[in-house]
Amino acid sequence: MRKTYDKEGLQVTRLSNNKMVKTVELAVESGAPVLIENMENSIDAVIQPVYSRAIIKRGKTKYIKMGDKELTLSPQFKLFLHTKLSNPHYPPEIQAECTLINFTVTEAGLEDQLLALVVKKERPDLAAQKEEIIQQQNGFKIKLKELESGLLYKLANAQGDILEDIELIENLEYSKKLSTEIQEKVAIAIETEASINIASEFYRPAASRGALVFFLLNELYKIHSFYRFSLDSFVIVVNRAIDIVADRMNPKKKAVDTEAAEGEEAKAEGEEGKAEGEAEAEAEAEAEEEAGEEDEEAGEMTPRTLAKRVDALTESITFQGFNYCRRGTLEAHKLIIATMLCFRIMVRQGLISQEEVDSLIKKEVALEPPPQAESLKFIPESIWPAVKGLENIKLFEHIINQMESEALQWRKWYQEQEAEIIDLPRAMKDISLFHRILLLRALRPDRLTNALKEFIKQNMGIEYVEQPSFDMAQTYAEMNIRTPIFFVLFPGVDPTPDVERIGKVQGKSIADGTFINISMGQGQEDFAIKTLKEAGKVGNWVMFQNVHLMQSWMKSFERNFEIVLEDGAHEDFRCFVSSEPPSMPHMEIIPESILQNSLKVANEAPTDLKSNIRRAFSKFDESHFEKSKSHKHPEFKALLFGLCMFHSLILGRRKFGSQGWSRKYNFNDGDLTICGDILHNYLAGYDLVPYADLQYLYGEIMYGGHITDDWDRRTNNTYL
Repeated sequence: MRKTYDKEGLQVTRLSNNKMVKTVELAVESGAPVLIENMENSIDAVIQPVYSRAIIKRGKTKYIKMGDKELTLSPQFKLFLHTKLSNPHYPPEIQAECTLINFTVTEAGLEDQLLALVVKKERPDLAAQKEEIIQQQNGFKIKLKELESGLLYKLANAQGDILEDIELIENLEYSKKLSTEIQEKVAIAIETEASINIASEFYRPAASRGALVFFLLNELYKIHSFYRFSLDSFVIVVNRAIDIVADRMNPKKKAVDTEAAEGEEAKAEGEEGKAEGEAEAEAEAEAEEEAGEEDEEAGEMTPRTLAKRVDALTESITFQGFNYCRRGTLEAHKLIIATMLCFRIMVRQGLISQEEVDSLIKKEVALEPPPQAESLKFIPESIWPAVKGLENIKLFEHIINQMESEALQWRKWYQEQEAEIIDLPRAMKDISLFHRILLLRALRPDRLTNALKEFIKQNMGIEYVEQPSFDMAQTYAEMNIRTPIFFVLFPGVDPTPDVERIGKVQGKSIADGTFINISMGQGQEDFAIKTLKEAGKVGNWVMFQNVHLMQSWMKSFERNFEIVLEDGAHEDFRCFVSSEPPSMPHMEIIPESILQNSLKVANEAPTDLKSNIRRAFSKFDESHFEKSKSHKHPEFKALLFGLCMFHSLILGRRKFGSQGWSRKYNFNDGDLTICGDILHNYLAGYDLVPYADLQYLYGEIMYGGHITDDWDRRTNNTYL
């Protein structure tokens, strides 16, 4: 847009710009096109007469009234409205009065884009060849057009009898000869391009999976307003996934490893006096290495190797895309997103039907179920309509008759504590795990979560269910000057120590002023913007905490962050933002562009014991164990594990609500790490382990300091 209308004097402005109205008024009269960019859902009423074409005609002159001014409308004037919102909601008159152009990519279009990306990374020879053919064909078209135009010009300006014009006849013959040669080259190019496209199609499954994952991410805003993802960020994730596979399956690396191993064997043989064997082994290794390099340079792979490569690319793109999303999602939604991804992949592969997935989600319920048989009275009346609704699925069309004939077995199964893993009665014994989930959805919804986890483990892998502990160093490696990190804040979780720790490694600290940490609140707006601009110029780190308290200021932050990047930010500049989630999932408190372009981190404490222990243990690095080697190292390891177990148990009780703790307590990671330091100091200062002192410090001071209810304090000390 900017390039197209730059010669016509395109004026670019925003609704938030104080001079926006003046810019539009001048453009209306001068005829310059105007682009109003980055619009939100609301449109200023001042420009309503312009986009609604409220034109006043007086003679041959046209006028538009903006506010209290009547402006002469230039016929060259054009107005363009632009928004970055993925799903904007504008008044109906906007759709009626304006021409809408949707630049949102379709799934088929994204699949083609990702296919070109994968081929360019995996087979650069094919990508370069195809690009060369496209340029060649464009050159042929231009040449044919020039020949045609030249012939028409000469024929139009020929004088006398054209049959006697020898120069014209020679030009005609030359043009015909050249045209024939071009047509032959075009035919060869078309055949070559077709063969390249056939070779590229082998990589389409990976591209198709990437498009599927992105469109899943693109719909997650319906679950929570924080789940916004941009295509540019996702392309970076796809590139990283391809590089991971390339590093893991690099044939040149294997050749080097093989050569090193054979060299060591040859050296051993040489020590035994087998010089000839050594020379032959080295010669064979060099020949194999050269052959492998030639094959790799030629990009040739056997069909079996290519199929393995494409499968590895598909899995890597799937997992990296899911992991990129999972890092920034709330604990309550991680299983939902993993299940959605698993179902979509299996529906695409034809392993399950979309109708059955819809039945699982909607939970088919019979509006007028028949009376229960006496033998099935063990099923509660509230569940019976859902059991009857199962008959809409072909596999369960006789479910009630089968249950009546095997009532005792069904009663026994229904009363089992872990119904998702216990064998079903004989009539349903051999059904798939997915159909078992449909059965649990109707009869035992309390066991549905465990069944879904097992289903994902079997079909996707355990890594989609069990998440490793948050690693700040790994996340920092993915960020750059244009990609900030957005931390989602939770009670008891503070990201500041993690940022300070990685900043110390990178030479950025609060002490020397290269890392500025600002807790947002009233009166901090101007200072924060000034700090942001200075950090962008000199390459400092800046962290804005609790931005949910400054929702109106976030618009200003969004614009100034763009200005910092446009002015050329220092390569060491990094930006961190933290915010609490909104009270309602649909509430939008952070600008969409900030959420789309940032690395979102939701380091919320898990609800299950295993993940909590792993997360707690990750808070203690190798230095803690090195310090304890001088005194009671075995005791330190055992007591530290016990501390992590205790921390995980009291955090896990929160998911049971008032049955877990009578009141809400913000036990945090700081309590855990400080208790770890106390453990080290007391073990270093006493000959015997002071269990009573540690129990009192943990239960009455550190963790007990949060507790206000006597029964909760008793529960806490019982665990200790």
